[in-house]
Amino acid sequence: MLRSRIAVTGSTGLIGAALVRSLRADGHEVVRLVRRPAATGDEVEWDPKRGYVDVAGLVGCDAVVHLAGAGVGDHRWTDAYKREIRDSRVLGTAAVADAVASLDTPPKVLLSGSAIGYYGDTGDRAVDESAPPGDGFLPSVCVEWEEATAAAEEAGVRTVHARTGLVVAKEGGAWGRLFPLFKAGLGGRLGDGRQYWSFIALHDHVAALRHILDTESLSGPVNLTAPSPVTNAQVTTAMGRVLKRPTLFTAPAPALKIALGEFSEDVLGSQRVLPRQLLDSGFAFAFPGIDEAIRAALR
Repeated sequence: MLRSRIAVTGSTGLIGAALVRSLRADGHEVVRLVRRPAATGDEVEWDPKRGYVDVAGLVGCDAVVHLAGAGVGDHRWTDAYKREIRDSRVLGTAAVADAVASLDTPPKVLLSGSAIGYYGDTGDRAVDESAPPGDGFLPSVCVEWEEATAAAEEAGVRTVHARTGLVVAKEGGAWGRLFPLFKAGLGGRLGDGRQYWSFIALHDHVAALRHILDTESLSGPVNLTAPSPVTNAQVTTAMGRVLKRPTLFTAPAPALKIALGEFSEDVLGSQRVLPRQLLDSGFAFAFPGIDEAIRAALR
């Protein structure tokens, strides 16, 4: 993209912060949606629960990237926290889409977050963007999450749903919790280790988001995962190999179910997801293998 004005929600999160740094480093103007009165010229106030966005702050934006949402693994899944997971995504996305649609000159693209949780447990079966949604809580959330962009799509805005996999980064997310354990020699497989983990290096994730913004032919769901998913047992071996630490510990499925409750079903579930849309549009991964992704995170 030529020098552009781009609005970003979730700019303090793992992916959002990295994306903002990348965009600004290339000279783009980034405005961040914040949940308080704007304090600087690069901030726009919004309140996703009330469905409010200060639309004036989006005037002149060429793109809107919507990444905000409550962390899926941040708390035990009580009924209240499951509502928070859903509402933070569905209500926030609807607010952003409505704001985009209300502009006299809307942005060219709305890039809205989603997740490979859309597919549910796929076992050994590889799936791409053409696969239907799975069963369970997270697939149902993802379906509603993506449907919430309807206002922007109806206004003619190119809309993309970035279905994110497990981001390999030491700063946060699932891998942010794994690195300290493995560095201490306390890492190991989860359950039987046969479940597929569809990972992506943080560097590649940000590059893929930038690629989507630049590629007008991309719309609808786009999987943000590396091209060769690996099993949890293979992840465990790779972590031990790269960090030069033993990986003797295991977390049995019954123990995970006690510790994590309903969320354990997703930890132990298998998602073998392929990035067909990215590959077909010419995107090149810098760190396609699990060892490469882990080393990139450590750098």
